[in-house]
Amino acid sequence: MTDNAPPATAGADLAAADRPIFEALLVPYRSLGRRGFNILMLFVGAVSLVTGLGFLFNGAWPVIGFFGLDVLVIWLALRASYRAALAREEVSVSRTDLSIRKISPKGAVREAHYNPFWARFRVRRHEEIGITGMAVHGEGRMTEIGSFLNPDDRESFAIAFSQALQTAKGR
Repeated sequence: MTDNAPPATAGADLAAADRPIFEALLVPYRSLGRRGFNILMLFVGAVSLVTGLGFLFNGAWPVIGFFGLDVLVIWLALRASYRAALAREEVSVSRTDLSIRKISPKGAVREAHYNPFWARFRVRRHEEIGITGMAVHGEGRMTEIGSFLNPDDRESFAIAFSQALQTAKGR
């Protein structure tokens, strides 16, 4: 009787190959926190109110509505910025899979998987700005990574990701 079962070490080797070499969670940077937002809106509202009252006392009462409109536009712009900050990208590299998972601010998820041996990491640079874009190419398709990152974060991510991809390829 022959035993066709794979050796016990085959399962351990496969698990080791699937273990991530590199994992990163990319999130947009927002310098203004909740408290700062409230302080800023209070300040803008107070300045608009005081200035609007000055116009009212000088007889230019229709101008008050425009000052309120300014506060509303600033509030809407900041709310849109905070909503955009909910975007996320999860990047993982193992010896058998390069996974890019993008989560939009609305919660929609898009995933791309590449074979790390065939994947190519391309970086676009500008002489003065630094990295302006990063993308993974392979298997006839392309996935952009970290478009919302600032130049310094793009640089550090690009270095770490390139090293992880080279490690996955065994170089």
